[in-house]
Amino acid sequence: MSINQVLFYVMGFTALASALVVAASKNLVRSVFMFFVTLFALAGLYVFALADFVAVTQVVIYVGGVLVLMLFAFMLSGKDTLNNLQQRGSKFITLHNFSAFLAAVLFLIVLVNAILKAEPEKLNWIQLSVQEGQTQTDNLGNIGVNLMTRYLLPLEIISIVLMMALIGAVHLSRKEEHKA
Repeated sequence: MSINQVLFYVMGFTALASALVVAASKNLVRSVFMFFVTLFALAGLYVFALADFVAVTQVVIYVGGVLVLMLFAFMLSGKDTLNNLQQRGSKFITLHNFSAFLAAVLFLIVLVNAILKAEPEKLNWIQLSVQEGQTQTDNLGNIGVNLMTRYLLPLEIISIVLMMALIGAVHLSRKEEHKA
């Protein structure tokens, strides 16, 4: 077994284990930080899949954006809300969430079946890219050039909208004292 296979299995196990901790943990702080580990492990798996751009996007967008927003929401929420969330029932499978659990199990069965029957070496687009000698770095360079030239204005507009959403979330979450 090569070092690449060992690293792949370690990252895969890390992603699965940390995702299970996120789903099963009653402690919200632990869940948020294990979600951080899950996202980084997924980025590592994307690197092994030769999807460098997706890996960088995973880190920048999800870890840098979504996770930071989740941390802000957690930090700005009141103690009463957090205590109510942590005092919920301790059972993993109840009648209330049985349908979601059943849907997740069915989706897992379909996903495992699709992975076992997949033959990626026979896909036409992979055979064409191998014949043409096209590599992942060619696509990555094109994406980078287009993002910093042709699509620079939409990229900046999106960043401004996300910043406005963050400022609005902070403003709405502040509690103003009522004068009686």
